[in-house]
Amino acid sequence: MIEIADLKSAVQTVLPQADHLFKEIGQRTKVGSGICRPPYGEGEQFAADVLAATARRMDLEVESDWAGNLYMTYPGTAANASRYVLGSHLDSVPQGGNFDGLAGIVAGLSTVAALQHAGLRLRHGVTVMGIRAEENAWFGAQHIGSRVALGIFEPELLDSARRIDTGRTLGEHIVEAGFDIRPIQKRTRYIGPGQIKAYIELHIEQGPLLESRAYPVGVVTGIRGNVRCAEGVCVGRYDHSGTVPRELRKDAVMAAAQLAIEMDALWQRWLEEGRDLVLTFGKFTTDPAAHSLTTIPGEVRFSFDARSHSTDVLAAVKAELLSHADEIGLRRGVEFKFGRFSQGEPAAMTDNLRRRLAEGATELEIPFVEMASGAGHDAADFALAGVSTAMIFVRNANGSHNPAEDMRIEDFGLGVELLLWLLTRSE
Repeated sequence: MIEIADLKSAVQTVLPQADHLFKEIGQRTKVGSGICRPPYGEGEQFAADVLAATARRMDLEVESDWAGNLYMTYPGTAANASRYVLGSHLDSVPQGGNFDGLAGIVAGLSTVAALQHAGLRLRHGVTVMGIRAEENAWFGAQHIGSRVALGIFEPELLDSARRIDTGRTLGEHIVEAGFDIRPIQKRTRYIGPGQIKAYIELHIEQGPLLESRAYPVGVVTGIRGNVRCAEGVCVGRYDHSGTVPRELRKDAVMAAAQLAIEMDALWQRWLEEGRDLVLTFGKFTTDPAAHSLTTIPGEVRFSFDARSHSTDVLAAVKAELLSHADEIGLRRGVEFKFGRFSQGEPAAMTDNLRRRLAEGATELEIPFVEMASGAGHDAADFALAGVSTAMIFVRNANGSHNPAEDMRIEDFGLGVELLLWLLTRSE
C-alpha cells in the first residue's frame, strides 16, 4: 500500500503533464471565445488523438470501439480480472469551457501516470475511457458513446438524430469518422458489468455549491434524471398587429409564454411540497424571416428540460406540460406540437464506493461535501447498467457550459489524489 506522503508526491509529479494537456487541447479546440468540440467533428477528434498519443507514450494499450470511444489500458497483474474504468467525455457544448468532460479523462491518465511513477501495478487493470458524444446539445440525444459501449443505445437514432450545425444524421457522422455502425444497429455491447470492477468519473462541478462553500472536492450521491424535448412548437396565425382585436388573435408568443409561466408556477408549488425538480425552457424563438414589429407572431419554437431525482416527478411533469399545452391551445386558438421526448433515469451512486471516497478524503485531509448532481453524466448510464459507480466533483468557478469555466489545477490534483487513494486501497 502506498503511503499518503508518497501518494501525494506522485500526484504532484504528474500534474505538470496534466496542465499541459489541458492547455494544448484547449488552445487547439477554441473557436471564438469558447471551446467547441462537436461529436464526430474536428475538435472532438483532435482531443482523442492527443490523449491517445499521450497514452501510447505511457505504454498503455489503446483501442476504440464502433462508436469511437477511446480505451487506454494499464493492464493489471491478474489475468482476466475485471478492470477499473476512469473517464468522462471528449466533446463539449458549442462555446463551452475546456474542463467539462476533459477533466475526467486527464484525471484518469494522471492517476495511471502516478501509479507508474510510484512503481505500482494493481491486480485489476485500469482503463481510461474517452467517451464520445455525451452532450445532448448536438444531436438531441444524450450519452451516445457510453450507451453504445454498454449496448443500450437506441439504433433508430442513427437515422433520426441530426447534428444541429450540419443537418446530417448521427449514422453518417459516425461512418465519416471511420467507425462501423453495424454493431450499433445490433445493440452489440463492447463493455459490460462483468468486465468492470468499478466506473469512477471525475468531473468539474457545473454549479456553484463547492465554490460558494469553499470545498475543493465533492463526493456525488446521485444523478438527477431528466425528461426533455428539444423541438417544441406553438403554431398560431400571422396577422396585422394593428387590426386584429385580442379575442380574435392566435398569438403564438402569448400562448407559449403562458405555457412557460404556468409550468413555472407548477414548479414552485411542487418545490413547496418537497418534490425535487428543476425546469427550463432553454430555447424560445420566433422565425426571423416572418416576424416583425407590426406582425402578430404565428409560430414560436422552444425546448423543454425537466430534471429530478424522482421518476414519478419526471413522468408527472411531462403529463402536466402536455395537459397545460392542450388547455392553452384550446383557449387561445393555437396548436402545440412536440417532437421526440428523451428521458434519462435518475441514478444513485454505489453506497460502498461513496463511503470509501468520503473515507479517503478524510484520510487525505481534503475538505469535501457529499452532494447530488443536477447535471447528467455518463456515470448514470454505467450505474443503471449494473456497474458499481462513483463520481468525484472538483470545484469550478464561473459555472459550466460557458467559456469561463475555471477549475484550479490544485483542486484537480486533490481529485486525482482521491482517485489514486481509492484504487490503491480497494484491491
